[in-house]
Amino acid sequence: MKPLRIATRGSALALWQANHLREALDTTCATASEIVVVKTTGDRLASAPLEQIGLKGLFTKELEDALIDGRADLAVHSMKDVPTELSAACRISTVFRREDPRDALVSRDGQSLSALPPGARVGTGSLRRSAQLLAVRPDLAMAEIRGNVDTRLRKLDSGGYDAIVLAKAGLDRLGLSARITEILPPEVVLSAVAQGALGVEFLAAREDEFRWLDRLVDSETKRAVAAERAVLAELQGGCRLPLGAWARFEKDEMLLDACVLSADGSESIRRSRSGECASARDAEKLGKSVAGELGEAGADRLLRLAGRVA
Repeated sequence: MKPLRIATRGSALALWQANHLREALDTTCATASEIVVVKTTGDRLASAPLEQIGLKGLFTKELEDALIDGRADLAVHSMKDVPTELSAACRISTVFRREDPRDALVSRDGQSLSALPPGARVGTGSLRRSAQLLAVRPDLAMAEIRGNVDTRLRKLDSGGYDAIVLAKAGLDRLGLSARITEILPPEVVLSAVAQGALGVEFLAAREDEFRWLDRLVDSETKRAVAAERAVLAELQGGCRLPLGAWARFEKDEMLLDACVLSADGSESIRRSRSGECASARDAEKLGKSVAGELGEAGADRLLRLAGRVA
């Protein structure tokens, strides 16, 4: 039997994720695999402003195309990059236990968020992050930054920024946790939908063939991601919009927090709800309920002002 081909981006973090899957396939599923590197739109246009290149499937479409045209059997994604609407030809499974979903501040001089000087230049490519930081530090100068984790760290070290914000999970996976100055609490910065979670995509026509992927699924992670993605789908948000969500379990209940902000952080709507979520379907219902409360409180207006088209 030929090894399964795993499509991935070529960044250090993406390759870590693909190798993590490859090792799990070998040890848990006794399945041989190999890695196929695919360059995505986001990789080719790494220095272009996000507003100029569009966002839907920015880091996933070409991987999906590799499945459809037969160049790969599986594709591994950071779930935060996956659009809420997949191609009808594909399916995705959330695999492994989620890493810490929080964001981390990395500052050049070791200063925490509260200790950064007025007007400090903080780099991020996320409107979600910048809006939430401006909500607590409106004096900061938020600046666009693009590129992979190592590229962003080099830009920080070269003096282009006083601090940058990155996903803690990515830094942990790359062995760069020592670079973290401060882990930003969810009360200050609520994480991106599905941040820290990984997904494996495959053709719908081969769904029965890949049932054994269920061995890699962590039930709590699957349900938490389902709840968060339901919030995103209901509000028709996206990774460029100022929307955060975090679902987790405490004892037998799921707790879900979600927020929507104005682009400048001056307005904020946050809602929380808990419930028993024994299945992904239950979790989706909880996510839709929270999204409904956000919508009733004015989230649609804020998202339209922030750039949502629909």
